[in-house]
Amino acid sequence: MHFPRKSAPSASVGSTGNTVLDAPTLIREVRFTFIRGLTWAGVLSGFINVLQLTVPLFMLQVHDRVINSQSLDTLSLLLVIALGAIILYGILDFIRAITFQAMAKSLLRRLNLPAISAAMSVALEKGSVQGTQVLRDLSDIRGFINGNTVAAPLEAMWAPIFLGVMFALHPYYGLAGTVAVIVLIGLSLLADLLVRRVTKEANDANLKNIGEIGATVSHAEAIEAMGMMPALAMRWRSAQQHASDVLDIGNARSKGMFSLSRSVRYAMQVGVLAMGAWLVIRGETTPGAMIGGTVIMGRLLLPFDNVTRDWRGWVAALSSWNRIRGILEERQSEREIEPTPRSEGALVVDNLVYAVPGSNVPVLKGISFELNPGEILGVVGPSAAGKSTLSRILVGAAKPTAGGVFLNGHNTYLWERGSFGDMVGYLPQSVSLLNGTIRDNIARMRAGDPRQVIEAARAAGVHEMIGRLPLGYDTPIGGSRHTLSGGQKQRIALARALYGWPRFLVLDEPNANLDAEGEASLIRAVNRAADDGAMVVLIAHRQSIMRFAHKLLVLQDGRIKQFGERTDVVRNIAESEADMKRLTDAGKMSGGAA
Repeated sequence: MHFPRKSAPSASVGSTGNTVLDAPTLIREVRFTFIRGLTWAGVLSGFINVLQLTVPLFMLQVHDRVINSQSLDTLSLLLVIALGAIILYGILDFIRAITFQAMAKSLLRRLNLPAISAAMSVALEKGSVQGTQVLRDLSDIRGFINGNTVAAPLEAMWAPIFLGVMFALHPYYGLAGTVAVIVLIGLSLLADLLVRRVTKEANDANLKNIGEIGATVSHAEAIEAMGMMPALAMRWRSAQQHASDVLDIGNARSKGMFSLSRSVRYAMQVGVLAMGAWLVIRGETTPGAMIGGTVIMGRLLLPFDNVTRDWRGWVAALSSWNRIRGILEERQSEREIEPTPRSEGALVVDNLVYAVPGSNVPVLKGISFELNPGEILGVVGPSAAGKSTLSRILVGAAKPTAGGVFLNGHNTYLWERGSFGDMVGYLPQSVSLLNGTIRDNIARMRAGDPRQVIEAARAAGVHEMIGRLPLGYDTPIGGSRHTLSGGQKQRIALARALYGWPRFLVLDEPNANLDAEGEASLIRAVNRAADDGAMVVLIAHRQSIMRFAHKLLVLQDGRIKQFGERTDVVRNIAESEADMKRLTDAGKMSGGAA
């Protein structure tokens, strides 16, 4: 059985009303936005650099003309021109800063939603730390563009302006400036060679340590109860010490090269001043040119000095962008981008195989079955049979290794997430509620219809319980807010799954924390959903709710042991158990006779 993937256009309007672009188009637009903003900032930097000649040229004219001529009119005119140029410099510098701010805002507006979606996908497969890293990368890029680091190369790019003025003052000034620039560029390259590898090693070690700490925080209760904290703290301390030692080496080298670069810059300025005095003594230049040349030399070398200091910011920003680009290309290209209309068709699982990434041993091995609208499927089996893995793949939260899950002919993993979410209700085995109010959680963090929220809560049997809370449906939950019991969380999560009465429900251990009343509400809700034409997949260890299933699927060691109508499967299981009992009894009797 083959279900072709629906072709997707390059852009469409998603359920949120935003234009959604495929990854290559998005990456091209982001690059274009960055280059366009950088080009405009570079042009402004050219004018700013010209205006920065105001002070040294003013000093030159004062020394050579005003003092010699004793002309206050000349001084007044020069002062007016200099002040006007300085005011214009301030205006252009502000415009450049606003340009960087607008560029950062535009980039973040384009990248935020796709990057967050990609981060959620990574969190499902690799853990929350990797997903959080994407968001941290976005913040780092914004800080990089808004900061002064991005402007240093733009300033250095216009160095020929200052070199031209220095050559005009005297060829020796120009030669000295050229040599100084070459030396500082060489020091920057040397700093990159000395620091890049150790910095990467330190960052990788730090990320690994953060990941280990984050993975253990969720088990804080068990760690505290069994006194595991001292041992864990020693492990974390050792890992942190290694990362800190490597980072200290990188910082020491970086600071050493920056100090060397600054010392070279000061030495060059002193040398130019001495050379200017020598030229004045020989009568080859004027005192004003000597002072102006020294000031221009300092201004010429300053951007290169800043590049030596700030190059790590560029390297870090480039690394952040490469991670974001990589994850967008990897994740977004796999998903459809065109919303799909609400489907009424059947669910088909076709030769489904799944192995955990990095493992060659499949968890699910060739699973195939079909479920029609209005049917309830009960999935049973021993622990580690693959039941929860199957539930995650059914709702597209994990990518099949082979085969697929198709709802009305559409691959559930490739389905555009917004429209797929309107079709599906999912209650995972590990219930988690998001930071927000109870109303927000039931409405799936949307501005939902209050009547549908209450209807879902009533169906889950949690409406009266919510009414007894301090603020009712507006009670904040999640994080350190109002604490709910396990049963209350599960019933609110069930209401979230039922919200909008989706066409496909997957409930993994939905009665694990429910009392008799809650289980009765669950059964009523499942039956109502099926009566309305929804397909329901019910995974549970308690057999009490399985008697309402139309079909049963027995999983064992990742394979289907039995599948069919509930009565047929139950009869086969009973016959198998009876046969096993007879064989066991016969074995005992033969053993006793011997």
